[in-house]
Amino acid sequence: MSTNAVPPTPPADLPRSLGALRASGWVSRPVKEEMRTNAVARIADGEPLFEGVLGYEDTVMPQLENALLAGHDVIFLGERGQAKTRMIRSLTGLLDEWMPIVAGSEIMDDPYAPVSRHARDAVSQHGDDTPIDWVHRSDRYGEKLATPDTSIADLIGEVDPIKVAEGRYLSDELTLHYGLVPRTNRGIFAINELPDLAERIQVGLLNVLEERDVQIRGHRVRLPLDVMLVASANPDDYTNRGRIITPLKDRFGSQIRTHYPLEVALEYEIMLQEARPASVGDVTVEVPEYLGLVVAEFSHLARASSHVNQRSGVSVRLSVSNYEALAANALRRGLRSGERAVVARVDDLEALAASSIGKIEIESMDDGREGLIFENLVKGAVHQVFTSRHDGTLTAAIVSEFEEGVVAHTGADRTSAELAALVDEAPSLRPAIARFIGEDSSPAAVAAAVEFVLEGLHLTRRLNKDDMGMSATYRSRS
Repeated sequence: MSTNAVPPTPPADLPRSLGALRASGWVSRPVKEEMRTNAVARIADGEPLFEGVLGYEDTVMPQLENALLAGHDVIFLGERGQAKTRMIRSLTGLLDEWMPIVAGSEIMDDPYAPVSRHARDAVSQHGDDTPIDWVHRSDRYGEKLATPDTSIADLIGEVDPIKVAEGRYLSDELTLHYGLVPRTNRGIFAINELPDLAERIQVGLLNVLEERDVQIRGHRVRLPLDVMLVASANPDDYTNRGRIITPLKDRFGSQIRTHYPLEVALEYEIMLQEARPASVGDVTVEVPEYLGLVVAEFSHLARASSHVNQRSGVSVRLSVSNYEALAANALRRGLRSGERAVVARVDDLEALAASSIGKIEIESMDDGREGLIFENLVKGAVHQVFTSRHDGTLTAAIVSEFEEGVVAHTGADRTSAELAALVDEAPSLRPAIARFIGEDSSPAAVAAAVEFVLEGLHLTRRLNKDDMGMSATYRSRS
């Protein structure tokens, strides 16, 4: 696999020779039949095919289950950041944990039906004493990111000039250096961003998908490979770098369209799953749920905005990065102020600019409007989350107190204790912030909720706000 994890050591009680393997009753199965059997068991038990992919239970997963049950090669079609690669890599969990191969085989030859010259010679020479190695499921996965310079030699194979120089005849099958596809025999081979693969190279995959064999450099050698081929691609209307040739697309059994999270709450759940923790040492960082929902809402608004290029997509990675940036800014504020229990606030949302601008393509006729468009998206997200929770009767009492002369100063330079003290100056804030944090909370949580309520009242045109960069002042509109 593409990870650096070291596969486990095979159990000592596994057969180590061909004769012992036969005596154990082990049965050889094609890789798709193997995955189908394991998928059937999980589906029948009501278990998901794999963990860690959220939001596809009623849309993508049924299609993938159908593809596995039908024994299809699969292509996932969708914008960036829709968990295509994660699903592909997770398919290895449907393979048997251990698989026997002829010892020393480069293409994981089936001991019962060897196809390479090395394995055929070994079985012919040693018979039931042929040594057997065991391969973990994690080593039965191969992956290639399609790039314009990818060659047939990379995927299928090439004559190894070093072996020729050692004295072998050019026509000898043992001079071949196998490519990625043959080396993933009896496993799963994935191609990411398939349209980026040159069309002449895509032609080389036609035999793999249909006839299940490869031919290398004119050698009279056919390798009947047993491979499940999986690919990912962006929608045809997005990328102009290339296309999937029609004969190749026709050979994939199933084409499955992925999508972004359909609900803000689901995007928030994915963020919590994927984001790195921000706490360091004795400094703890908490991102309140309502601010996490603001980050998720920001992505959803960007996906609906006419100012954002929707063909390039707004990745879920944007939400995760923004959530991490929000927490990191709160951590930095806590390190500077000396606070040990830090809660993210509205003013920490400014950190989202650096983590957002590079991940969304803003379309604007005027130069320099990117910042304004970003700011409006953040405000729209805060407004949406605030109005979904606030009570008009409670906020009316807050506005009344501000009309009587209350003025609130907020910002990164204010400590949690100073912001929490605003509840004493305007007691009507207390029931309003309880909607976001509950009745019993720390000063840092109270401070964050106070800022959020005040910003929400400003965005709903109930309070005025004087923005002075690092600080802000909220006052009555009258």
